[in-house]
Amino acid sequence: MRAWLLLASILPVCAAAQEPSPAPAANAARRFSFGGEASVSAAPEEHGYFNYSTEAYSLLRLVRFDGSAEVGLGTRLSLIGDVRLQGDLDEGAWQVRAYALFARIRPWPQKPVDIQAGLIPPVFGAASRRGYGTDNPLIGLPLGYQYVTTLRPDSVPESADGLLARRGRGWRVRYPVGNPAPDHGVPLVDGLRYPAGVEVRIGSGRVEASAAVTTGSLSVPDAHDSGWAPQISGRLVVRPLFGLVVGASVSHGTFLARSLTEVLGTTGKEGTNDQTGIGFDGEYSRGRWIVRAEGIYSRWRLARSAPPFVADPLRAFAFDVEGRYRVLPGLYAAARLGSASSRTSSNAPSCCRATPC
Repeated sequence: MRAWLLLASILPVCAAAQEPSPAPAANAARRFSFGGEASVSAAPEEHGYFNYSTEAYSLLRLVRFDGSAEVGLGTRLSLIGDVRLQGDLDEGAWQVRAYALFARIRPWPQKPVDIQAGLIPPVFGAASRRGYGTDNPLIGLPLGYQYVTTLRPDSVPESADGLLARRGRGWRVRYPVGNPAPDHGVPLVDGLRYPAGVEVRIGSGRVEASAAVTTGSLSVPDAHDSGWAPQISGRLVVRPLFGLVVGASVSHGTFLARSLTEVLGTTGKEGTNDQTGIGFDGEYSRGRWIVRAEGIYSRWRLARSAPPFVADPLRAFAFDVEGRYRVLPGLYAAARLGSASSRTSSNAPSCCRATPC
């Protein structure tokens, strides 16, 4: 897909909702900061829905405005918020949403420990924390964060045959068990919404570790879908050399909505309604170059409804690599390559083999 026009302007101030401020001393001196971004992406009208996102927009035909602010209340407490206004070029429908809204607490201002509570940036992965144009040089997000599969949290296929019959229709899929209304599926990781919860981050410099208890799962971070069931996630970042960053992430949470699991009789049963994710990412910068790569493995387990059963967990893997070269100050060239695949385990009966994509 080729975008014909991309216009982005970023105000030269701190966009605080994306990452914790690196220097506690600097944060203590700054009482208030504000950042904003306006972007427009336009492309030929697309009938294949390959760039259809979880917010029912094509990421290549989108108008978006972001406003971010941080208020410092002393040396230990900051309040951070991010509001997003966006609309589709085709339908002209506008949506306003609080993208992030949380408190950041530093119990010991001189030590690299902070706690975040509220609608917080996700711990898992790297790409979803690079939402602003200065750090995300390309339109949209990697495939694992935006490409919708045919899995839905509020309805499931009647059988493995029913799942196979709907391959490639994640932008609008309907299943008979649960909510019968057609709707889009979910990606491996929803990179357009932040979960609610609490995060603890320890360390800076060469080693940094984060852990969080939030709502939902990687694919569905909304609390009302999972009935406030907790998601546990963690991330470890190592910087062994100057310019090199290596990260690994894990996550486990409830995937199916409470309204559906009550119909299926699987509410509270282990191994039937969950999603597990494993991720790795790397970044290397040198001179005018910066290169990034990220891989995401996800596994969903669904309750059985009717034969032939989807007996084994559904699995998917996405990988992308991107690079940016700064030609002149304010001018750069960038490219991204990505792929996604899905399968079940090789020992599954042939009638049960299914793919979520």
